[in-house]
Amino acid sequence: MSESAPQDRASVGAATYEPLIVLDSVDKWFGDLHVLVDINLTVGKGEVVVVIGPSGSGKSTLCRTINRLETIDKGTISLDGALLPEEGKALAALRAEVGMVFQSFNLFAHKTILENVTLGPIKVRGKSKSEADKRGRELLERVGVAEQAEKYPAQLSGGQQQRVAIARALAMDPQAMLFDEPTSALAPEMISEVLEVMVDLARRGMTMIVVTHEMGFARTAADRVVFMSDGAIVEENTPDEFFTNPRSDRAKDFLGKILKH
Repeated sequence: MSESAPQDRASVGAATYEPLIVLDSVDKWFGDLHVLVDINLTVGKGEVVVVIGPSGSGKSTLCRTINRLETIDKGTISLDGALLPEEGKALAALRAEVGMVFQSFNLFAHKTILENVTLGPIKVRGKSKSEADKRGRELLERVGVAEQAEKYPAQLSGGQQQRVAIARALAMDPQAMLFDEPTSALAPEMISEVLEVMVDLARRGMTMIVVTHEMGFARTAADRVVFMSDGAIVEENTPDEFFTNPRSDRAKDFLGKILKH
């Protein structure tokens, strides 16, 4: 089902990157539902891969398997040449290497914005409070919410909270960032402020896998677009090629529906 054989990837540029995340023949079921079907995908260091497709196509599940928030039933997933650990300290260490930004911001309501950003570096990375605070303030500045450092999440807009969530993930100095529909819970006027931060991350060379319905972001920020349907990767290509010349009927149908609106 997948069209991610090495020769195909070479044509869309992935072969020019050193592999960082590799999914090899990955399958997953929820009961009788086959949610990931023979997934083969390689994401290179510094590459931005945007995963799109209809609702229920397996996009979020794919994203969540990469840091083992979801387990897999068949196949392997590796990060920088090492297979994903099953559990325990090794899994915690892996999650420190793969930042994740969710639809809901998942900030700790009882901690300040700065405390939310510095908790991981102090607890997991072993950084001193002063070192973590300095880095945390730098990152809050970078995502445009430095003045909110002493406030609590409930005092911020959704767009601001999501930017804090991005800063929190970056504070761990991850090798890659996963974004699972990071703008879908936001009011329309807040979407662009989050996408701007993500575009800046892409320009700085962060390895990113982004599940999104934002086609403008896919067009402008992605190195490669991966289109999923019914749990499988149906096609993948450069944004220009995918949006102007989709190869599969399912992709043509999907684009026909969403680009009319």
